Amino acid sequence: MHKKILIVVTSHEELGNTGKKTGFYLSEVTHPDDVFTRAGYEVDFVSPKGGKAPMDGVKLEDPLNKAFLDDPEKVKQVENTLQPSQIEPDQYDAIFYAGGHGTMWDFPNNQELAQIAANIYDQGGVVGAVCHGPAGLVNIKLANGEYLIKGKTVSGFTNEEEAAVELTEAVPFLLESKLKEQGAEFSKAANFEAHVVTSDRLVTGQNPASAAGVAEQMLQLIESAATAPATA
Repeated sequence: MHKKILIVVTSHEELGNTGKKTGFYLSEVTHPDDVFTRAGYEVDFVSPKGGKAPMDGVKLEDPLNKAFLDDPEKVKQVENTLQPSQIEPDQYDAIFYAGGHGTMWDFPNNQELAQIAANIYDQGGVVGAVCHGPAGLVNIKLANGEYLIKGKTVSGFTNEEEAAVELTEAVPFLLESKLKEQGAEFSKAANFEAHVVTSDRLVTGQNPASAAGVAEQMLQLIESAATAPATA
């Protein structure tokens, strides 16, 4: 077991035609990163373009956000993310797609990232995503030719939540609707309440409040797989 987890963050910073900036949502990185590192896992960061990833949702009253930004090594990681071509999937136990609105533009059609996730899943690893991060799941095809999410139960930022933040018209598609189109069963709670769904080795969360819970469920799956007897 490598005890390494790959966190995917967006490279996209333009919030549609709103004139506002976006990026990855900070707590959706800091909370899972805290869960993973406290459990002894090494964390790498990758983004579609590599290099500095744009950051959104910088709320310093969140102690995990503040601790992350006060750690020069962590800041260096998100300012120097790896490119997909630098990733060797067999080095990782899991891949986690952090959210933030930017993901809606550059996650869905990135074939390199989709292939990395498919390889990790096909080798028995775990795939996780939270909030808008499941945008990265919509076009992942496994070795058997099926979409990863087909027939699985997933969550993600809901159509109602998108309406509540008044960005329904800004995003290129509605995440809940797209996941359903690709054959997933969609599960949700009330707006902005924590909600985590595990389906086989896929763990998804609805919104920022779900980020740590997704990471915790991912760890349970990784650890149970590591202790399970080998099967032919």
